Amino acid sequence: MNLARLSFPKTAKKGEIIEIRTLISHVMETGYRPDATGKVVPRDIIRRFTCHYDGEEVFRADLWQAIAANPYLSFTTVATKSGELTFTWEGDNGFRHVESGTITVT
Repeated sequence: MNLARLSFPKTAKKGEIIEIRTLISHVMETGYRPDATGKVVPRDIIRRFTCHYDGEEVFRADLWQAIAANPYLSFTTVATKSGELTFTWEGDNGFRHVESGTITVT
């Protein structure tokens, strides 16, 4: 099963604004909802997302209980040089998922 999906251009011109889109499969349980027995389901959310472009942080988002399951994030950055894009999701209960891809800038 693919936990995360990434969408960004594989090539870009130097100085071009590129759009990056991410989607991760995660229940994002708020910690407020009762289960069938009336017991509250423990909180289990992704708390932070970061994107690093060739080692430099270019985007960060702190997420809270109000975010829907399977959070989708879209943002832009400027293509400056060829390098690696690294995406990290961190959350409750030790959750951590990392994906990466490369972009070639001409």
